[in-house]
Amino acid sequence: MTQKIIFFDIDGTLYDHDKKLPPSTKQAIFDLKDKGHIVAIATGRAPFMFNDLLDELEIDTFVSYNGQYVVFKGEPIYTNSLNKEALVRLTEVAVEREHPVVYMNHEDMKANTPDHEHVSAGIHSLKIDYFPNYDPGYHENNDLYQSLLFCKDPVEKEYEQQFPEFDFVRWHPLAVDVVPVGGSKAIGIQQIIDKLGIHPENIYAFGDGLNDVEMLTTIANSVAMGDGHKDAKNAAKYITTNVSEDGILNGLKMVGLLD
Repeated sequence: MTQKIIFFDIDGTLYDHDKKLPPSTKQAIFDLKDKGHIVAIATGRAPFMFNDLLDELEIDTFVSYNGQYVVFKGEPIYTNSLNKEALVRLTEVAVEREHPVVYMNHEDMKANTPDHEHVSAGIHSLKIDYFPNYDPGYHENNDLYQSLLFCKDPVEKEYEQQFPEFDFVRWHPLAVDVVPVGGSKAIGIQQIIDKLGIHPENIYAFGDGLNDVEMLTTIANSVAMGDGHKDAKNAAKYITTNVSEDGILNGLKMVGLLD
């Protein structure tokens, strides 16, 4: 059997909307591995936000920060950091507009405000045992792969016009990811594909959100979750059932990877 590689988003794809891993999803992942396939993660999350999931599913290859920090078999193979000068300017504008910013690298995250209800709401929605400490100068002395800008839709459009160095991707009603312009899960995935030399027909991807659109568009064998964003479903070749209704298992059957 020809070896395949399958990339899975986490939130709303592997995890249901309560941030739980459905039993059928976990079993499906191990069934893929038993068949000799490579299972990888492609997420907007920071690496330190999904270590438990990596351990539970025995996965050592992932694309994190929407493509900005890529690890293959436990070793970093690609990094793409934010423009520091532009991030300093963005922070100045955000402070004036009372929009909190969280700074993130591969090991930690810090906030430029000590307490803010929007930061609490956004971070707690991820249901992780991690919260950014206060360090308003963290972005000046560290290589960062993503920031979180807390503002309501469609305010990020104004930031997009002012800061062409960045892409802004909404993931929460109160927050957007700030990533290097042109960076995406698709570009991060390509770093792993180049390393492996796998033919495009043997690459698969599952996702549900706006930050999955380019990945689902680029990869031919792409599957969107049934309860995913309409743009993700429009981008994918296949649409499976909802994440909590055995969506991963059904999607893998749909593309012929599992019986």
